[in-house]
Amino acid sequence: MKLYHVLGAKQYNRRTLEDVYETADRMEKVVKNGGSDIYSNKIMTTLFFEPSTRTRLSFESAISRLGGKVIGTENAGQFSSATKGETLEDTIRVVSEYCDVIVMRHTDIGAAERASAVASVPILNAGDGGGEHPTQALLDVYTIKKELGTLDNLHVVMVGDLKYGRTVHSLSYMLANYENVHITFTAPDNVQIPVYVKDYLNERGVSYSEEIDLRKAVRNADVVYQTRIQKERFASTADFEKANGKYIINDAILSNMKPNCIILHPLPRAGEIEHSVDSDPRAAYFRQAQNGLYIRMALLEKCFEPSKAMALPDPVNV
Repeated sequence: MKLYHVLGAKQYNRRTLEDVYETADRMEKVVKNGGSDIYSNKIMTTLFFEPSTRTRLSFESAISRLGGKVIGTENAGQFSSATKGETLEDTIRVVSEYCDVIVMRHTDIGAAERASAVASVPILNAGDGGGEHPTQALLDVYTIKKELGTLDNLHVVMVGDLKYGRTVHSLSYMLANYENVHITFTAPDNVQIPVYVKDYLNERGVSYSEEIDLRKAVRNADVVYQTRIQKERFASTADFEKANGKYIINDAILSNMKPNCIILHPLPRAGEIEHSVDSDPRAAYFRQAQNGLYIRMALLEKCFEPSKAMALPDPVNV
């Protein structure tokens, strides 16, 4: 039977996205009813070569609430045979024999696709360097739909580290499935949105613009997607300082936003949203994190029961 991999945001179309949202809605009810033991015979492995809190723990919570078990490491770069020179491919071949699904975060762009080429179980990409973070994008669009009731006819402003921010890349690709979406990119000069993301939006006919003035950018926004400046990806402290602290959402920025605009953030934050914003009803980032549990439960169900998974465009069915 073909495997249900989650490798990148481009593999989803509007129809398959709706299927994931419907399954996530059902999983929210499962959680509120105390969970389930339906997958008590399933084991999920977490292989995280980069640090993670929300993604790793939400996946572990997801499998636990479905009755399954977890094995793995939160620091695979240090506590795996990679330190002995083992290739990623060999690691995946071996670990595949121990579990029913692998959730992997890696430092290298494209690592999830490499893993999927040799795995005998589904691979769920939990972030590949500065490339993509498709499960985050799924929970992002799911949150937008829950908060605003639609994913069409929206103005989405993406702020912060757009060069290394893999969540921004995946969200941009996913939003291309919806009608009349306009994206405004607001970023410091040295972390602008990559050309390859803009090329994809051009191919899909998605309207976008770039704006350096944050007050102006958010004025007509329906969604403001703030991201942190990712210090760990800069070649030098000087380059990081050029970008850090340039765009901060505070009470003054809030006063420039529409009353029904929502503020999202993939978290963790590092000063780019002031804590005073948390009490504003437009601050949806903690509700967004909660939605990650339901989305990841939905994805696990599709891994375990491909008959419940809709046929997805390549490279999902590989």
